[in-house]
Amino acid sequence: MSLLRHKITHVYTASHPRQAYLHNHLFYYRIMLFLTHWRRVFTPTSSLALRLYHVTSPASSVGQSVPKMADKESLVGSFSPPVELLTPLRVPQKTLLGPGPSNASPRVLAASALPLLGHLHPEFLQIMDDVKAGIQYAFQTKNALTLAVSGTGHAAMEAAVVNMVEPGDVVLVAVHGLWGERCADMCSRNGAEVRTINKPIGQNFTLEDIQKGIEYHKPCMFFICHGESSAGVLQPLDGIGDICRKHDCLLLVDSVASLGGTPLYMDHQGIDIVYSGAQKVLSAPPGASPISFSARARGKLARRKQKVPSFYFDMNLLSDYWGVGLQKGQPRKYHHTGPISSVYALREGLAKLAEEGLENCISRHQENALLLHQGLEAMGLELWVKDKAARLPTVTVVRVPEGVNWKDVASYIMNKYSIEISGGLGASAGKAWRIGLMGHNCTRDNVELVLRALKDALQHFGFPQP
Repeated sequence: MSLLRHKITHVYTASHPRQAYLHNHLFYYRIMLFLTHWRRVFTPTSSLALRLYHVTSPASSVGQSVPKMADKESLVGSFSPPVELLTPLRVPQKTLLGPGPSNASPRVLAASALPLLGHLHPEFLQIMDDVKAGIQYAFQTKNALTLAVSGTGHAAMEAAVVNMVEPGDVVLVAVHGLWGERCADMCSRNGAEVRTINKPIGQNFTLEDIQKGIEYHKPCMFFICHGESSAGVLQPLDGIGDICRKHDCLLLVDSVASLGGTPLYMDHQGIDIVYSGAQKVLSAPPGASPISFSARARGKLARRKQKVPSFYFDMNLLSDYWGVGLQKGQPRKYHHTGPISSVYALREGLAKLAEEGLENCISRHQENALLLHQGLEAMGLELWVKDKAARLPTVTVVRVPEGVNWKDVASYIMNKYSIEISGGLGASAGKAWRIGLMGHNCTRDNVELVLRALKDALQHFGFPQP
């Protein structure tokens, strides 16, 4: 035992005096538990407590005596505190140039560390109102039912589906990558009759494709992904809303990878439900995700025959928490404890977008994406999306050359430069790299950095340079 204590003290005393104290304390505590259990050695305090426990505690209904205090202590003592949690948290600094998350700015990180407030404190409710206004600006909408879902972009997708879909509803999903597949799965889980229109990964849909699909399937809702990050495809949205309205069909749009990096105008383009994520262009930690519903979407919500199957994502209840439709001074209704620090961070991410200006932010992403594309092609690499107009500015997908292992290259870049680039996703898995330029990371310096790192890695693995 003295040897064990010596080892514990040796590891922690010099560099971590507080942890050394904890370990020494735990060492003596375990010894006392051992002696208490096997030798019935009690201090006066513990003996008195044990006697009182026996006097006041009834026997169990099956005739067994209630465990003695010493027995309970021995149970606790059998689970030692994890040693790894008694050392300081260390997180390496990396440049995240994959499809997300992107690096948060110092301003956003500082907001995350601000003191916690109660989720119904007036100061926090004002921050929620700030977030709502910022989301309306980012989506370019006046929709009252606009808020941040407590969760990642997947949570926002699920919130859209569970509120809009009832069993038996026909939903048409445009699939040209992973996110169409994911939405079709969610709709199916909620009892919808899911129909799909499909394009090979790397291509987008024409208005004719969409109109034919809607006329044939007659859905009550049509889903399409604006920025398909698994393929690097940008889907044009102009005209789709008109087709949907003509056929009494709601338009649901995924803008997780596109919001702020390419034009999206919810009201002007006739979008009924749109959602996004915090960790892409907004450069905030994932955890609070923007979503908005049009008046048409709210009408379908009001006409539901069944309750929304998810309490957590029920927009009827979340509206009262976010103050949708409430007059100034009316009390908010408790629904759940919001992710307070995530809301702080999202507020600052939206504030940075507002300060830069939406159009300026979009231009910055388009300009840096063009520089990246030109640099990749100059290295003899092929972009997954052939049509330049269909390339997503925020996430670029690059074909892995024949004879090159994508993982080896990505690992080399991470180990040498601490830069993340990701592999393909879905149909592009193992065949592509995905390079993200989003929000705080979307700079000319980062374009040059990732091109230099990729060129070095390819040369290291024998890929000939032009």
